[in-house]
Amino acid sequence: MLAPQAKISEDDLETGLRRLVVEALFSNTTAALTTGVVLTAFALHLGANNATIGLLAAIPFLTQLAQVPAIALVSRLRQRKRIAVFSSIFGRTMLGVMALAPFAGALGLPIMVAATFVLCALGAVGGCAWNSWLRDLAPEERMGRIFARRTFFATLTTLIAGVAAAAALELTPAGGAARDWSFAALYATGCAAGLASAWIVARIPEPQMPRPAERSLHLLEQLRMPFRDRNFARLIAFLGTWQFAINFATPFFTVYLVRQLGYDMTVVMGLSIASQLANAFALRGWGALADRFANKSVLLVAAPAYIACIVAMAGASQFEDDAFRLVWLGALHILMGGAVAGVTLATANIALKLSPRGEAASYLAASAVVTAVAAGSAPILGGALADFFAARQLELVGRWTNPDGVFTYLSVRLGSWDFYFLLSALLGLYALHRLGHVEETGEASREEVLRQLVKETRGSIHNFSTVTGLKALTDLPAGLVREIRVRQRFFRIRAAGMR
Repeated sequence: MLAPQAKISEDDLETGLRRLVVEALFSNTTAALTTGVVLTAFALHLGANNATIGLLAAIPFLTQLAQVPAIALVSRLRQRKRIAVFSSIFGRTMLGVMALAPFAGALGLPIMVAATFVLCALGAVGGCAWNSWLRDLAPEERMGRIFARRTFFATLTTLIAGVAAAAALELTPAGGAARDWSFAALYATGCAAGLASAWIVARIPEPQMPRPAERSLHLLEQLRMPFRDRNFARLIAFLGTWQFAINFATPFFTVYLVRQLGYDMTVVMGLSIASQLANAFALRGWGALADRFANKSVLLVAAPAYIACIVAMAGASQFEDDAFRLVWLGALHILMGGAVAGVTLATANIALKLSPRGEAASYLAASAVVTAVAAGSAPILGGALADFFAARQLELVGRWTNPDGVFTYLSVRLGSWDFYFLLSALLGLYALHRLGHVEETGEASREEVLRQLVKETRGSIHNFSTVTGLKALTDLPAGLVREIRVRQRFFRIRAAGMR
């Protein structure tokens, strides 16, 4: 069952692609119950400081360096499914170990950090094999919609699991023994879901890797190949700068909301769920746009929107009215969820698309190494500088003085995490500059993509007061999907006629 296949039938391929969606339900349940907001809350519960939070945020990225030896392992064994399955099984048992951390006293936090390192390192090894495997399995002309559909259902699952995690934390008082059991239950459930994911992965067909025409290249030579590909090297430069930019601040969103703004974990989880909902509903539209206008075009729209949201996060600390501030944060998380959907989908797809078939493992691993170093160093630097920024504040005040008195019409106070968001945005703008040098077949200008979005949105707004118009508002990408399907049928018919 774990051996690669020299030939995969059409039925087996379609079954495997469907299982990709089912697998995502379990793997994302694991992620929702054990990473992100839950992981940060768990660390804070165990007494972690800002430096430890930064380290935990960096580990998933720094352990991507394990993809370097994984390239040699994939090239030598040529059994990508076997590598992916076994690394997943052994890695996710670490979640069971983490479930015991609340009862280990002073050793709880070190156990959590060590188990996270092992989990992420084995995940990186499996990810190297998994990415190369999917590159050869998924038809290129359907790649955007396949991964959009997988991510859509995965996001909905993440939403449901996130609600369950929020309920578990809401029903138990912070700092108490009951909260220990809540975290233990979340991580034990995540472990079980992760093992179920590995079982489904074992049932997805793996195409046999093509034999190299010449003797296998040395590992170092394999890593050099992507950098000699001028266009892929430009993509790596963008991905590295982008990951550093967004991971300088975003891993500390939870800390910002809890410590600087004073919200409890229920509010934080609610905002996270709102973001995930927006992510799920935006994915289908981004997938259609990626197939029609190319991934780079999607990035040129989604990435600036995400940067703008990061800047706007600093605005939340300026509002005195708590109700208005909560509405502001809710709107920002919805916008960020939609923008992240486009960025995540497009960055994954463009790396797959620009890596040649049969050599995707080395290309994607080289990209992963650079982004790992960039994304991993950013939160460590952010955590180290937390106390520096916490002790500093920038205040901008505008006053008007006349015979009737003094009027203050502008008062902006930036402190602590606000600085992180502004620096992150500036770095993100430089990353977008690097993206401009990347070339992708079929790419359209940002203006063309925006014109299409405005055209679709204008038609929806024009008919918004009618039932038909309201339906059109929720089915924005339908016209794009129909056009893509017509084009696919045309190419299938043409290909059949050429046989």
